[in-house]
Amino acid sequence: MPLKTNCVGKTDISVTSLSLGGASLGNLGHVVRDSDVTDVLQHAWSAGIRYFDTAPHYGRGLSEQRMGDFFKDIPRDDYVLSTKVGRVLSPGPQLAEADGFVQPLPNAVRYDYSADGILESFESSCERLGTSRVEIVFVHDIGDYTHGAASGARHMEDLMGSGMSALQDLKQAGRIGAIGLGVNESQICIDVVKQTPLDVILLAGRLTLLDREAEAELLDLCAQQGTSLVLGGIFNSGILATGPKPGAWFDYAPASQEILDEVTALQDSAKAVGLSLAEASLQFALHHPAACSVLLGTGKVSSLQRNLDAANKQLSDAAMTFVTT
Repeated sequence: MPLKTNCVGKTDISVTSLSLGGASLGNLGHVVRDSDVTDVLQHAWSAGIRYFDTAPHYGRGLSEQRMGDFFKDIPRDDYVLSTKVGRVLSPGPQLAEADGFVQPLPNAVRYDYSADGILESFESSCERLGTSRVEIVFVHDIGDYTHGAASGARHMEDLMGSGMSALQDLKQAGRIGAIGLGVNESQICIDVVKQTPLDVILLAGRLTLLDREAEAELLDLCAQQGTSLVLGGIFNSGILATGPKPGAWFDYAPASQEILDEVTALQDSAKAVGLSLAEASLQFALHHPAACSVLLGTGKVSSLQRNLDAANKQLSDAAMTFVTT
């Protein structure tokens, strides 16, 4: 059965309710063989996924290059791509590991949210992806969460001073369909949306079964402006997939005892309505009215299929109530 599709903001771009995230395809944490990359992309395609997200950050261009290789013989109108700007790649040394990615491409990286940096990043991404247009472009990791207060303010000035205008020009030219942010915090989204409208936000980890940070203010702003959300990080770095095991990670670090206790309670509540914690977490994201798509990030067919099974699970009335409240 085909996956449901949803519009992205007020644009004419539509995305499948499930999407494949490309971080793992850039060798996040460990090497993923080329054959496994092909297998997981093919499995996603066979399951009806038609929206694929990547970024220069993922293996310093490796994820984009691998997606470009996979899609080169598929008609361009048959799938939707999103990539990101803010990091500019240039030829550099071959490193064994960089930014958590193993055996990345031999590129150096710098942050640049100005018009010049965004245009250079976009053109380089198009080259690696083998396309002249990208349906969704996210401004990646803008804000204090990544850069700290001082650098964050400077990058924000570059983005609002010239970077956003460059993205709007690309959209006007038909080379971008939708403009958004790809971030791990709600506050920077609030700051940007109050200054300029966005079509979509890829929000990682801040609207999950466990972490509802986005509900405080961001969701109301998005509803007022017609901004869609793509939900990433729905397992909060793993703890909502593995459960509250010793050493489980939350928000890119070992979970505190307080978080472990919260997750234990969630797991017990999910079990009471016939769901595993992972199933409940995925169904929460899928049923959220603000979400146009939910990113599944993996380099393994087995993990992808497990998530597809969770997404296709038939819910009892009690389970539906649990994941929608």
